[in-house]
Amino acid sequence: MGFIAWLIIGGLAGWIAGNIMRGGGFGILGNIGVGIVGAVVGGFLFSLLGLTSGGFIGSLVTATVGAVVLLWVISKVKQS
Repeated sequence: MGFIAWLIIGGLAGWIAGNIMRGGGFGILGNIGVGIVGAVVGGFLFSLLGLTSGGFIGSLVTATVGAVVLLWVISKVKQS
């Protein structure tokens, strides 16, 4: 995928994960960052489970799941 697609998927995934976990987004740069790191986390988790995804929707789902997991882990670390 191209760089622009990474930014779009990262922004959308970060925004969706922010809404799922806290009820709001983190601004455009925060959403992109959370989404891109979430894509890496989601890709790792999906590969452990033997799942693959393709295309825009598959990448968005993978990135969103990873971003939700990332935000959940961050919230647990902050509580400690």
